[in-house]
Amino acid sequence: MIAHFGGPLGVVVGGSLLGWVAPLIALSVKGQQSPTVRAHAAASLNFQLTWAIALVISFVLAVVTCGLLFFVPLLVALVPIIFGIIGGVKANEGTLYRYPMTYAFVK
Repeated sequence: MIAHFGGPLGVVVGGSLLGWVAPLIALSVKGQQSPTVRAHAAASLNFQLTWAIALVISFVLAVVTCGLLFFVPLLVALVPIIFGIIGGVKANEGTLYRYPMTYAFVK
C-alpha cells in the first residue's frame, strides 16, 4: 500500500516529479522478500515513471507554445494522483491494480 499511496504523496509534495521515489523504496526494501509487494511496487513505479516523463514533455510543450498549452501540465499532474489513490484502495482490498497507460520499465 505504501507504494501506491506514496506515489500521489510524492507528486503532491515533490512538485509532481517525485512520485516514483516511494515505489522505488518499497521495491528495493521489501521487493526481494515478498512477490506480492514486488508486484505492487513495480506496477506503481512503472506508472509513476511513465507519468513523470509525460509531465516533463507537457512542460516542454507548454513552454514551446508560449503558454498556449499551460493547462496540459496541470492535467498530466492530476493523473498520477487520482490513479495512485485508486491503486492504493485496490491494494487495501487485496487485489493488484493494473494502471492504465503505463510503460513497463521494471518487470
